[in-house]
Amino acid sequence: MRIDPKKLIGEATEYDKKRSVERKKVKDWLKSVSAFANSFGGTLIWGITNDNEVVGLDDAESDAEFISETIKTKIDSIPKVNLRFHMENGKKLILFDVYAGKETPYYYVGEGNMTAYIRLGNESVPDNITLKRLVLQGTNRSHDSLVSNYKFANMAFTKLRSVCKHNTGKDFENSDYESWGIVDEEGNLTNAGALLAG
Repeated sequence: MRIDPKKLIGEATEYDKKRSVERKKVKDWLKSVSAFANSFGGTLIWGITNDNEVVGLDDAESDAEFISETIKTKIDSIPKVNLRFHMENGKKLILFDVYAGKETPYYYVGEGNMTAYIRLGNESVPDNITLKRLVLQGTNRSHDSLVSNYKFANMAFTKLRSVCKHNTGKDFENSDYESWGIVDEEGNLTNAGALLAG
């Protein structure tokens, strides 16, 4: 993810500009770290204003150390990142690439809360519906594989058995319920099973 800071206009989904590294208001930029990791990835750029004025950082090395340490204590789990320096007109910037994560959701931990953010346009926002999907994605599960509110014993699969026999020439066996994802390992009816029930 290589970005040329000179060519950026305003803020967008894939990057976020910061004049300086806020040390007292870390939530402002940590929301973006969480959102980038939970979404499509992105880059935080320190040392440039929203109107593209390159101001640089007075002590970029110290700021970089602070960024790394803060992420270790305020983001759960730690996403894959790449921190690099960039010189522009004799001024040093920090470009911090955050990659889309596989262990979603990535939470900002602060003020006694854990909040997962996503990127929506040029903003980092909390989103509970997406959060549920991110939790499932991070555990390699889908909505279909979750246990439904229905009882397996109360369902009939007459149509499913008939279509299976017609298309394969084989009877639908009791062991097929689990292999098809209709029931989980404990025999509970899944959401996919509820949709297939007659």
